[in-house]
Amino acid sequence: MAFLSRFKRTETASSAQPHYGASLGRNGDSLENEMEKGDYDDSPVQFLTWRSVVLGLLVSMGGFIFGYDTGQISGFLEMPDFLRRFGTNGEFSDVRAGLITGLLSIGTLIGAIFSAPIADRIGRKWSIAFWSIIFCVGVIVQIATQNAWYQVAIGRLVAGFGVGALSVLVPMYQSESAPRQVRGALVSAYQLFITFGIFIAYCINYGTEAMENASSWQIVMGVGFIWAFILGFGILLLPESPRYAYRKGRVEEAKNTMTKNYGVPHNHRAVAEEIQEIKDKLAAEHSGGPQPWYAVFTGPRMAYRTLLGVALQALQQLTGANFFFYYGNTIFQATGLTNSYVTQMILGGVNFGMTFPGLYVVEHFGRRRALITGGLWCFMCFLVFASVGHFSLDQTTPQNTPKAGAAMIVFACLFIAGYAMTWGPIVWAIIGELYPSRYRAKAMALATSSNWILNFYISFCTPFITSAIDYRYGYVFAACNFLGAAVVYFFLLESQGRTLEEIDTMYILRIKPWESSKWVPPPRDQLVTAERVNQDGSAGMS
Repeated sequence: MAFLSRFKRTETASSAQPHYGASLGRNGDSLENEMEKGDYDDSPVQFLTWRSVVLGLLVSMGGFIFGYDTGQISGFLEMPDFLRRFGTNGEFSDVRAGLITGLLSIGTLIGAIFSAPIADRIGRKWSIAFWSIIFCVGVIVQIATQNAWYQVAIGRLVAGFGVGALSVLVPMYQSESAPRQVRGALVSAYQLFITFGIFIAYCINYGTEAMENASSWQIVMGVGFIWAFILGFGILLLPESPRYAYRKGRVEEAKNTMTKNYGVPHNHRAVAEEIQEIKDKLAAEHSGGPQPWYAVFTGPRMAYRTLLGVALQALQQLTGANFFFYYGNTIFQATGLTNSYVTQMILGGVNFGMTFPGLYVVEHFGRRRALITGGLWCFMCFLVFASVGHFSLDQTTPQNTPKAGAAMIVFACLFIAGYAMTWGPIVWAIIGELYPSRYRAKAMALATSSNWILNFYISFCTPFITSAIDYRYGYVFAACNFLGAAVVYFFLLESQGRTLEEIDTMYILRIKPWESSKWVPPPRDQLVTAERVNQDGSAGMS
């Protein structure tokens, strides 16, 4: 690693290289010449602009689609008409319930993997529109059947293609487009909309569950078209990600997009410096030559980051949140509640409401502190939930132990509150900023795929596991929450308030995670990014 020392000099080797792309100056000058002349604006940058708000709200509709599709299925599994049409003798076997619920996750896994090459080819914006259409196709397949349970399962598989792809593309688009000071909050808005979608699905389920015909579930499915239309059409009104546009040579488009997102004049220093960072990274990337797909493991400090992203996404699923979201109605019926749809709405409301504080937490308390605290909180909640369910609840006649049932609901709500403020939104923000631009699409696809693999495991296997070990299943999730807190402490670097290029430098320099919040970045021209390391390695071999 001796060659990294070159980047610690005041004047870097890259400054002598010819710059890639069109000139950025308004009069044909390079950006460096403009900055040397002092021809830029130093006025304060707004913390939040209306364009940033629109970007966050509209694009996060991809999360709403995911949440809505997650929330609706738990209600279907208890609707009399749905059971009569697709069950056997008015009930679902564990296998059938697991397949109808879990095939969505298999689809999301496939969609997440294939989203990366498509996004790199046609762009983030058009990819989001394309996968929104795919989701609509899946909804049509489901809603068109009357008695074939396998058609519902296949429809959920196809809809999952869209949901999985959007779970990669939405955080990617937001992290590449959002101003640095609100990047974490805007990417976390994806999780906010997931929780909002779950809550709305619960409410619509509650409104239709008393219907005695197919409308009880077809209305809920059909409403899903609205969210996909809003995202698929609305994204066409937004600009392409500035980092993607720059990579394709559309320099002025990238600069104009960043200027509008920051809400500053065309010659503002913040935009000029960030554009220059993108320019330097792209120049280094081109000089480093093409990279094969497995470079997400062989690139500078990329094996560490790729595996960390995979672990964080898997651990987000293993917190146990979807244990409640997929099977909440069934769980709380077992505690003696007469209408478990009401409890689902309560849980959904807590989940949605507590994600708002999470948007504040991610930008003011830091990623590491929030995830460690959240992991330990969820660990405690699941310990109590599992212990009360196994040792105190009368599982044969739960009405005999109303206090135990009430305690389980309380600690389920406390768990959801902690999850919604920490592990729910913050993991998506971290995945969006963890990787350099050269590797981002493929690495994010791999990381998100681990989320969907565990999602399928939980959705398919939960009926079998709870049948065998009842509420002791909660001890598994408790252990995973504790493990998650440990992984964050020992491996995750603090990225709050830093540019994507500074985050890249921190990992390459192997900053100790527990000291990362105090790290002071060097001047921009001394940042040690993955692209510069690749460039230096190529120069050394030539």
